[in-house]
Amino acid sequence: MTAGEVRTVQGWRYGKQLAEQAALHRADLDIIDKAAIAQQQAEQGKRLVLEQRLSSSERSHYKELSDAQTNQARLRDRLATADLRLSVLLDASDPVGGCSVPASTGSGGVVHGGTRARLDPAHAQRIIGITDAGDQGLIALTACQAYVRELHK
Repeated sequence: MTAGEVRTVQGWRYGKQLAEQAALHRADLDIIDKAAIAQQQAEQGKRLVLEQRLSSSERSHYKELSDAQTNQARLRDRLATADLRLSVLLDASDPVGGCSVPASTGSGGVVHGGTRARLDPAHAQRIIGITDAGDQGLIALTACQAYVRELHK
């Protein structure tokens, strides 16, 4: 063989080796691409499930908050129309029991326990407002805790 023929044969061998390496490289890249796509789809599936759980949790807490606000509004309305009266239990063992708080008995039922005093409707409204804010705070806290629990599942 002449030097030119040797170079030609070596060129064919190198060309063949390069083609084989390129084919192997393409096959490896295809495997990596498929694995990346599968992982991305799995992550998207997990994200979708998490979003659905969070949405369900959010709807649940919104309903709970809405129900609490509705109940508070009804209670405020009943207090405003004198349909409902708030009272407090008086301590009979209090040595300063001589204060002039008018004691009342239940107008529509039997009051069990000690002597009770009816609260002024304006004060009752303020107390209901305070409990409403407290209820909303507790519901919001519960919603936040549920959100964090869902994220850490």
